[in-house]
Amino acid sequence: MSEKLPYKVADISLAEWGRKAIEIAENEMPGLMKMRDMYGQSKPLKGARIAGCLHMTLQTAVLIETLTALGAEVQWSSCNIFSTQDHAAAAIAKSGVPVYAWKGETDEEYVWCIEQTIYFKDGQPLNMILDDGGDLTNLVHKKYPKLLAGIRGVSEETTTGVHNLYKMLKKGDLKIPAINVNDSVTKSKFDNLYGCRESLIDGIKRATDVMIAGKVAVVAGYGDVGKGCVQALRGFGARVIVTEIDPINALQAAMEGYEVTTMDEASKEGNIFVTTTGCEDIILGQHFENMKDDAIVCNIGHFDCEIDMNWLNKNAAEKVNIKPQVDRYRLKNGNHIIVLAEGRLVNLGCAMGHPSFVMSNSFTNQVLAQIELWTNTAKYPLGVYFLPKKLDEQVAAAHLDKLGVKLTKLTDKQAKYLGLSTEGPFKPDHYRY
Repeated sequence: MSEKLPYKVADISLAEWGRKAIEIAENEMPGLMKMRDMYGQSKPLKGARIAGCLHMTLQTAVLIETLTALGAEVQWSSCNIFSTQDHAAAAIAKSGVPVYAWKGETDEEYVWCIEQTIYFKDGQPLNMILDDGGDLTNLVHKKYPKLLAGIRGVSEETTTGVHNLYKMLKKGDLKIPAINVNDSVTKSKFDNLYGCRESLIDGIKRATDVMIAGKVAVVAGYGDVGKGCVQALRGFGARVIVTEIDPINALQAAMEGYEVTTMDEASKEGNIFVTTTGCEDIILGQHFENMKDDAIVCNIGHFDCEIDMNWLNKNAAEKVNIKPQVDRYRLKNGNHIIVLAEGRLVNLGCAMGHPSFVMSNSFTNQVLAQIELWTNTAKYPLGVYFLPKKLDEQVAAAHLDKLGVKLTKLTDKQAKYLGLSTEGPFKPDHYRY
């Protein structure tokens, strides 16, 4: 254990720049700063050794420093080979937190980075997991099963990782309790929707400088992520086509005024393609062959399985790298396809990911989930849990002052009429927002 590197980042000299940017991010993350105010003295995470596997961005830096301010020891890797912001990673490494992340890792380096977070100094293993996508959770279950008994739980950030947890639970493979952070309302209805609404376009524009107005954009999937993407593309003047498998989501899209059809049909019309589904095999060889010259293809789902990159790499006549994370393929029919971030997350591969303010919502839920699992372990036998609605409302409330929101207060009479407490929770658990 003694030979382990204290950190591995692209360039530690970027730490000063990273620190300046982190300070600005803190001012945009009122939820996390409130966590520090509320729990900084009592240190509820004292004794926790949290291994984190989540995009190593400026926003994540504020999350890490919130966890350490609450008493935890933390080690970190990124959950995507392109998503690390090297100045953020350098600043956290410089502060003494072991970070193993840089932009442009190979697949092998990616796994190596995660492995570095398993054991802490003095050879002590992790006892908490904070995951995004499930790679760390899966690695511990498959390669380090002996450590599972000492782990109090995992909090999972994203739709794909949550899907993985439910699959594991159903098969009997999950061995530690989990909190599904993704489906907190203040995560999925904010980060997935409003975050993607801003960061998708940021990624496409930085990568290509393309004019979106007047183009035909095809968005695969009309969940919360798809809804955000569709709103942004329409807002910039694109005509948007949606593909869906779920009749409810398809009907929602149709009633918002979008054409809903299959990828077989849409691939002939689109200029810009965005996959948001969290499923594999969304854009395949036959779709590329249908596409117009210089169609732009990108993905904003967690894993790189939505776009068939293998087909492109095997069947294209030529591949030209334009700049990092932008490749132009020439097909045998003469048309070109521009692929962003090698089919991985475009908003983090080609831009800076979601803005700090919306990530403060998500990450405040992460902190609350870590506190719950660490301090109330007995409440969580094996299973996948949600945070209580009261906490969801508190996360939202912590962000209102920053936006100048003035909340109306229920009178006692009104509360009695509705059968609620004046302090909430204001909605039943089945309410969908």
